[in-house]
Amino acid sequence: MNRIEGGVTAARGFRAASCAAGIKYKDRKDMAMILSDVPAVCAGTFTTNVVKAAPVKWDQKIVQEQEHARAVVINAGIANACTGAEGMAYCEKTAECVEELLGIPREQVLVASTGVIGMQLPMERLSAGVARMVPALSPELGSGHEAALAIMTTDTKEKEAAVSFTVGGVTATLGGMCKGSGMIHPNMCTMLAFLTTDVAISKELLAEALREDIADTYNMISVDGDTSTNDTVLLLANGEAQNPVITEKNEDYAAFVKALRLVNETLAKKMAGDGEGATALFETQVIHADTVANAKTLAKSVITSSLTKAAIYGHDANWGRILCALGYSGVIFDPERIELYFQSRSGQILIYRDGMAVDYSEEEASRILADPEVTVLVDMKCGEASATAWGCDLTYDYVKINADYRS
Repeated sequence: MNRIEGGVTAARGFRAASCAAGIKYKDRKDMAMILSDVPAVCAGTFTTNVVKAAPVKWDQKIVQEQEHARAVVINAGIANACTGAEGMAYCEKTAECVEELLGIPREQVLVASTGVIGMQLPMERLSAGVARMVPALSPELGSGHEAALAIMTTDTKEKEAAVSFTVGGVTATLGGMCKGSGMIHPNMCTMLAFLTTDVAISKELLAEALREDIADTYNMISVDGDTSTNDTVLLLANGEAQNPVITEKNEDYAAFVKALRLVNETLAKKMAGDGEGATALFETQVIHADTVANAKTLAKSVITSSLTKAAIYGHDANWGRILCALGYSGVIFDPERIELYFQSRSGQILIYRDGMAVDYSEEEASRILADPEVTVLVDMKCGEASATAWGCDLTYDYVKINADYRS
């Protein structure tokens, strides 16, 4: 398996386009489109928030009822959430627009939106954007890159990843792009992720692979503890690699699952590290826990602790906040047995053992915490299970960004 350049157009048979439609932003691209040259089996996972945006409801119906999808239309700036019947009608109108221009059945057109909740989409601008993108659809990597730029809201950088791997004796590719910076919390977040692959695989196994992988990737990140109305991950597989169709959990399925994990974990970490106002990716690894479920709970508890996140921003080895977060997680453990370490590319330092702080250097700890990627390692010493969660530090800029987000 190899990491390769590109995103949603890395796999064979996929094209992308983007444009500045003026949906909300006036100085940047804000629409993107992905097209599969042939019908692609589709899978998706969506927000656990009871309040679901219109695009989520539209996509859920398509993923559940249709074998294939061909196109995805995405807009940034307006979420089309809490918009009633009118918002749902706009999803259908978007699909109708693609149907008219490309001859694709509207029930094979997925839609996604991100941005401010409660505003209605300017449908004339959205339709005009689709009309501008259709003739610009291209399989070039640059088109995929521009699409990744177009779906950003408060993101500071585009987020792409792609890998090549072997299935059935042929080379296959899986690529993706995502956006997400704020309203990010486990069990999906204000995140949109779009994955494309040329692997031939059954819809049932595609859905299972995505569902199981989400639990260890996107559902293990948090920026601010808020779960969005719009979270969507869509995966399209068009079979253009011409491998024997994967219909059982064999070596080819294992290779596909491995590729999916690498792409999703890469994208998830990019989102966590680009949290609103963040200066550092904050990772927590829990090892030697009694169960995987408890390891996940403990890791999430640390990366969602506002006090710990603030300490990471201040490069302060305030290990008491970490112990506190572990303690209120709901997992029962013996605090006298665990060990805590800080680590980064600058090194590793033991902070806590046998129920108390060790004699460590505050200066060295601060130097380690000053790196752009910081890890808290928690050794529970009570089993063989492990889990990793990702977040970011908490800065002044997070408040500034969200204090005037709608303006």
